[in-house]
Amino acid sequence: MSTFTYYKDRQRTISFPVGGLGTGSIGIAGNGCLIDWQVYNRPAMGTRNGYSHFAVKAQDETGLLDARVLVSDLEKPYMGQVDEKTMLGMPHFRELVFEGRYPVAELSFLDERFPGKVTIRYYNPFIPLNDKDSSIPGLFADLIVENTTDHTIRYTAAGVVTNPNKGRCTSNHYFEDGRVKGIRFVTDGMDEKDVSYSDFTLATDSEEVSYQEYWFRGNWRDHVETYWREFASCKPLPNRHYEAGIADYKDTGILCASQVIAPGEKKEFHYILTWNVPNCSNYWSGLDISTSNIHYDVCDRTPWKNYYAVLFQDSRASAAYSLENRPRLLAETREFMDAMYSTSIPEEALDAVTANLAILRSPTCLRLEDGSFYGWEGCFDDVGSCEGTCTHVWNYAYALPFLFPALSRSIRDLEYTYSQQKDGGLEFRLRLPLGSTGRRFHSCVDGQLGSVMLIYRDYKISGDRQWLEGKWEKIKKAVAYAWSEENTDAWDRKKQGVLDGRQHHTLDMELFGPNAWLQGFYVGALYAAAEMASVLGDREAEAEYGQLAEKGKEYLNRELFNGEYFYQKIDVRDSSIAERFQAGSDYWNEEKGQIKYQIAEGCGIDQLLAQWHANLCGLPEIFEEEKARTALASIFHYNYKPALGDIYNPWRIFAIDEESGVIMCEWPEGTDKPAIPLTYAQECMDGMQYQVASHMIQEGMTEQGERIIKAVREKYRGDNRNPWCEIECGSYYARSMASYALLLSYSGFIYDAASGVMGFRPAGRKEKEGFSSFWSMGSGWGTVRYEKDGSVRLVILHGSLMLKQFVYGTGENVTSVSADGEKTAFIREKDAVSFPEEIRIEKSLELKAD
Repeated sequence: MSTFTYYKDRQRTISFPVGGLGTGSIGIAGNGCLIDWQVYNRPAMGTRNGYSHFAVKAQDETGLLDARVLVSDLEKPYMGQVDEKTMLGMPHFRELVFEGRYPVAELSFLDERFPGKVTIRYYNPFIPLNDKDSSIPGLFADLIVENTTDHTIRYTAAGVVTNPNKGRCTSNHYFEDGRVKGIRFVTDGMDEKDVSYSDFTLATDSEEVSYQEYWFRGNWRDHVETYWREFASCKPLPNRHYEAGIADYKDTGILCASQVIAPGEKKEFHYILTWNVPNCSNYWSGLDISTSNIHYDVCDRTPWKNYYAVLFQDSRASAAYSLENRPRLLAETREFMDAMYSTSIPEEALDAVTANLAILRSPTCLRLEDGSFYGWEGCFDDVGSCEGTCTHVWNYAYALPFLFPALSRSIRDLEYTYSQQKDGGLEFRLRLPLGSTGRRFHSCVDGQLGSVMLIYRDYKISGDRQWLEGKWEKIKKAVAYAWSEENTDAWDRKKQGVLDGRQHHTLDMELFGPNAWLQGFYVGALYAAAEMASVLGDREAEAEYGQLAEKGKEYLNRELFNGEYFYQKIDVRDSSIAERFQAGSDYWNEEKGQIKYQIAEGCGIDQLLAQWHANLCGLPEIFEEEKARTALASIFHYNYKPALGDIYNPWRIFAIDEESGVIMCEWPEGTDKPAIPLTYAQECMDGMQYQVASHMIQEGMTEQGERIIKAVREKYRGDNRNPWCEIECGSYYARSMASYALLLSYSGFIYDAASGVMGFRPAGRKEKEGFSSFWSMGSGWGTVRYEKDGSVRLVILHGSLMLKQFVYGTGENVTSVSADGEKTAFIREKDAVSFPEEIRIEKSLELKAD
């Protein structure tokens, strides 16, 4: 059974989010219902929109053959009254097969009572590097009907939408614009600049259309009764029009398309449901602190526009664009899917990579008026969780920088324009609206120093020297903040290359004194800064950062490794350590005589996190190789728990009972565990598990890494949790996009656009064994294929590459190289080919071997 095919009980928790980048989304339930209407610039988990659904009917010269709503039976057990707006009270299909390969869900409905086979394809364009066409605020729905009988049948599809606008007065209006026909659902009597304004459009490109702007208005269930009697008949659907809406009443409209289909023939009906909720505002400041909003004192409600509202005047415009360009948008999305799903890695890993792309289409993500990217950490039911593209969470998210690199760079732009303070420190949460000010909190070590490493990564992906140069002075200030007198947390006040001060981090408290986890970030940031200084010709800075990095690396590997793993060097019984920072009241445990919330001798899951980043960014070694491998083995030995129900966990429960996973920190027998140890110590955070699993794969510990990947994805089978909604502090949690690093790690992807270098060193590929992978970077994307005979074929599906060197990563003896079908001169090196002059490749690069 395929990982990506969901039957019966595995459909129970599904909500497959369909929408654009930063537009919000509508969920497709496992039985086909339209749920989670999260299109109003904030989460709305568990919501439905009136009677909205799709339906189909069949008729011939003898009359109506059948009519059914495109939902299937609920899986047992039932509980309580079923909401009639699920349309399960209407004739519907007995079952369906849910094929979910993000970003496309195909639902194949099964019922012998219906004369034909019906499939509905839900999607929104997902095209790497094309962030505009990937930001359409819409739900694409293609109904595919196959006549499986022996006679001709006339089929009619119906799209039914209850007016989704939140205003008191709303109305529905049919329109025709060339081939596009539809119903526009509008808000009446409201200024379009009002933050509550919205409009929606349901449209089709079908030739033969019938419609009702309004269902019948009446009492009780008069409207539903009338709808079904009119639709489930052979008579033409009559329009019904009312001159005005009724306050606080939401009318429903129906748009039908009909086609005659011969026996054995298959035809499609194309629908698009678009939304325009153009105006955002900061609704969260001033709410309860449970939103983890440290800027609760910022209450500026000045609205700003969604980026999609800049691209499209309204929902009618986005619907017209979508239908007019539908063939291309679908073809390019399928091209991406075919490339991605052809990657020859374990299904659990490919599932982890692709399922978490859904986060980018969830309410976790917004795009600001100029197109810049903004993200929550995740979503609570009706409010964002933890604002501000939090640096120490989004640093794990590797999908965005490779698939939409311009958006990743926009995060860095916002950080260094609005979040960096005069002293060089970065606030780790971006305030909205942009330019807002408020109470300052600690700068975050892993967030700030990680951002320095990721600027280098984003530069290498894009090759944009001008972009890097424009940030250089601010980067230097960010690095120098470590030893700045203005840094009240005194990270490295003596400028020795060692963090020994108060260090805020992603687990929401502070560590005191030297520790490998955050020290690794310091060394990594120094190495990254030295590399960028070299690029920009700042020799003084290059030497300064390089020398300091070497000092920090030497200390890290000499002083913070205990023979099994890397740890924190602290005497938790010394109260002066916290008192130095006037932190005694928050950290001193008077009863036990210890400092709280420290790792001390514990084995932490993220102790090598900076090396993971360094490997993915192409930075020098931070942790000595053998020590790093030993530490990874210790993490698996001590922190991986086969059954989490066997350990006590006072924290949040992300895994339970027989579920397995890697906990945040463990104190092996014989070590001194603090009375109140590191925050969240017994939790299983998915993003961190992907980090350590992909790091293991990089280091050849494939079996251990894959056990962790399987453990995570076993929690999201569909019967237990939604496969496209990983959780941490909320749903659709951004840190889970660390899973994209699995693709990078298995393929051993190497990139440096500025130097014209690209290539692969596939992890675990055996000699004479095939391997294929999707890849994407700043100027193009495509596939790479390693054949059993040793030849390698790089295919560019979109864009182009400028190459000086291609790394193929094997010991094969390359005898010829062809670029775009033409043989080209090359110089063979150890596991790479270089070109006498930089070459431009638009289609393919082929390497032949003996």
